[in-house]
Amino acid sequence: MSASAKVQPTREVKINTGIPLPLERFYHWEKHTPTKICFTQPMGDGVVVDITWHEAGQQVRAMASYLQKIGVKPGDNVALVSKNCAHWVMADLAIWMAGAVSVPLYPTLTADSVRQILEHSESKYLFVGKLDDWPAMAAGVPDDVSCISFPLSPDNAFPTWNEIVESSEPMQASPSRSHTELATIIYTSGTTGMPKGVMHTFNSIASGASQAANIYEASPDDRALSYLPLSHVAERMVVEMMQLYQGMHVFFAESLDTFASDLQRARPTIFFAVPRIWAKFQAGVFSKMDERKLNLLLRIPLVSGVIKKKLREAIGLNDARLCFSGAAPISGSLLDWYKRLGIEILEVYGMTENMGYSHSTRQGNGRVGYVGQANPTVEVKIGEGGEVLVRSPTNMIGYYKEPEKTRETLNEEGFLHTGDVGVTEPDGSLKITGRIKEIFKTSKGKYVAPFPIESKLLADAHVEQVCVVGNAMPQPIALVALSESDLAALQEGASRESIHQDLIKLYEQVNATLDPHEKLKTIVVTNGEWSIENGIMTPTLKIKRNVLESRYEDRIENWYDSKEKVQWE
Repeated sequence: MSASAKVQPTREVKINTGIPLPLERFYHWEKHTPTKICFTQPMGDGVVVDITWHEAGQQVRAMASYLQKIGVKPGDNVALVSKNCAHWVMADLAIWMAGAVSVPLYPTLTADSVRQILEHSESKYLFVGKLDDWPAMAAGVPDDVSCISFPLSPDNAFPTWNEIVESSEPMQASPSRSHTELATIIYTSGTTGMPKGVMHTFNSIASGASQAANIYEASPDDRALSYLPLSHVAERMVVEMMQLYQGMHVFFAESLDTFASDLQRARPTIFFAVPRIWAKFQAGVFSKMDERKLNLLLRIPLVSGVIKKKLREAIGLNDARLCFSGAAPISGSLLDWYKRLGIEILEVYGMTENMGYSHSTRQGNGRVGYVGQANPTVEVKIGEGGEVLVRSPTNMIGYYKEPEKTRETLNEEGFLHTGDVGVTEPDGSLKITGRIKEIFKTSKGKYVAPFPIESKLLADAHVEQVCVVGNAMPQPIALVALSESDLAALQEGASRESIHQDLIKLYEQVNATLDPHEKLKTIVVTNGEWSIENGIMTPTLKIKRNVLESRYEDRIENWYDSKEKVQWE
């Protein structure tokens, strides 16, 4: 039985059939701008390949024909796992042209997670692309799954993309899909356990993509660099869908080592990053120029303009007219620093369950601590416990094969329970103040929301990541990971005393702003970074609180009993 046959929407969804669907937009650019470059793809060893809309069309059409030839039927689920590349986007389109449903997997999953998702989604076909550790993932691919290899994929015996494209006759028809058909199943990053398969129709994708492109007036003249996982809803909307709807040129990053040169090559006009990456850019500047000296130069009218332009060029964002941040809170000090350079970072808010389309900051209207105003077609209300509820055509139709969890998340009126706690201002601006599931109760019977406390700590340049814990403890404590520049300095033999004293000042400053039951007992500096590799971060760079608390549960009591304001692991 096909995926579409098994999917029953839990509510009536408003459909605007006048909105063009992703495939229709692809056909438009293929027909009207055939010679325009749509992708610039690094192939390794300094080789870069440009792909036009016509060339992309021929490859997509050939692959769609092949998928049908090997038995892919309408409504079948077809998975893909790869780092970002032009072939990821083309495979997505080919899956849709063949009448199937795309199921993206994060390129950093373990074998167990790969197997969970492939089996749960009943995917019998898998595109395999560029990956850091394919042998560790391959064990999770069931024997009955047929695989296709992208260029740059690890060594394997699968049929290759290039061989298939060269030997297959491109599909001559331009098949359309209906607004109500299931387009993709996006599995959540699993901060709290087994990922859930979020089902989106072509209507929910089109509703968000068409509006988002209009809000910021994107055009075919825009350029973007794709480097955050396309398997995540944010990159898929900001890069893949913005490209399809507005015809912009997408560049791909080759690797972490080449990221700086990739950014310089693309000179993006539209750039999306999570707060951690914005902080890394800043740290990179400070590693080459003392922060105090830079601040002094920026205050001198005759040289500040030159300095700002050179810094923007050094980062690779001198041409950027739209810069976004999302997925986690970004500190006001970081926003202010970039603003001084002439870079306005616009916060956006959304989640997998609403295709990343909920709130966004309009240019010139940013407010520190707020994620912007509701996007067109989005209704917002604050529910029980201060929970943010949103309703829009971009809301999912449910979790794949999880009707009970769907009912917990989508109410009868069609409002999505975001799990975020927030407040709205008269002008519609939304401020997220925490997560319902992260609020904990101290042994004194008082509730503490960690999010606002963490935001205050993250405003400090020493703090890269932070997690405030304290369930059933008299007072909360803060676990922090130091900034990349601090870690580098310590590895080179620098004394930690100045950092220690600065953190004591931070401890005192933050506690002075908190209610008695919220005041931190201590700050603990943990060793090294929190990363995807050590299991503390999800593929979307969110902290797995349960993993972090479990890692340190045997030591938290001793840290709490200490009288030190700041401790080191």
